[in-house]
Amino acid sequence: MGDMPRTARASVGGICYHVVNRGNNRAEVFHKPEDLDAFVSTIADACEYRPMRVLAYCVMPNHFHMVLWPLHDGDLSRWMQWLLTAHVRRYRRDYGGSGHVWEGRFRGFPIEPDDHLLRVMRYVESNPVRAKLVKRAEEWRWSSLGYGPDRTRLLKPDAAPIKRSRNWLQKVNTPLSPADLQRIRQSVMRGTPLGTDPWVQATAARLGLESSLRPRGRPRIHPKT
Repeated sequence: MGDMPRTARASVGGICYHVVNRGNNRAEVFHKPEDLDAFVSTIADACEYRPMRVLAYCVMPNHFHMVLWPLHDGDLSRWMQWLLTAHVRRYRRDYGGSGHVWEGRFRGFPIEPDDHLLRVMRYVESNPVRAKLVKRAEEWRWSSLGYGPDRTRLLKPDAAPIKRSRNWLQKVNTPLSPADLQRIRQSVMRGTPLGTDPWVQATAARLGLESSLRPRGRPRIHPKT
């Protein structure tokens, strides 16, 4: 049997996911502030269409990050399909054109609901600072840390498996360690679950993601001794 489809892997309920999508060929998708406003509002609309626990989000000019905690098996795939279809419909109405707006449906990476989840949430909300779009994360309107459109519709503080600390704003504005950044980025590139080693192994086996744990490239051939 071949590998499971990427979206099927990200369809199990009760697991937290770091969800990412980029514009096709990394092209800009949101051309003006109103486009970003509309996409955040569409995220909120998607939650009304199908309940979804949104733990963190950040919408950038050519990509977005979200941390989601779906309730049931299949919810994440259906929710994302509704969100991206609604956005593409709006994009075509405003800008015309043809071809793909996004590079694919989406990519979702499981996260262990402990400090690893908090680090990913910090990574998501501090994205505009790393991109040098703002000096402080809360200045970016289109994130769960900013005070932009529909934020109160989206975020339910009690609906999280682990709580943000009281000094959360300070933590988000403190750069992540190079090791944490590397692990999160590797998870994004490889589709690898992020967490402690036992959790990663068990989750990879459960979701059919064992191949994401193997080193890339050709196996090294060792000379005979």
